[in-house]
Amino acid sequence: MKIAHLALATLVGTVCATAAQAADPAAPAASAANWGVGIGAGLACGLAAIGAGFGIGRIGGSAVESIARQPEMAGRIFINMLLTAAFVEGVALFAVVAGFLNFGK
Repeated sequence: MKIAHLALATLVGTVCATAAQAADPAAPAASAANWGVGIGAGLACGLAAIGAGFGIGRIGGSAVESIARQPEMAGRIFINMLLTAAFVEGVALFAVVAGFLNFGK
């Protein structure tokens, strides 16, 4: 099932990257070399999204377990969980942007 999700994310990333290049009239015509770049950009974006999803899910799960053990600390745990999830999401966004920037070369 995980492989299917990875393949779907890669396909979506590749289609988005190819559509972004097709929208640019100054871009060269699609060639075999451009397909490799598109697949690489799609893999980079897809893996970044999947990694962030796993990371944020793990953060949330650990926070729920911690709150179940110490309910009086729920407020502090929740704030730390949101802050950590924001950092993970920021790194994932950076990876997606880097993937798209590499696609333009």
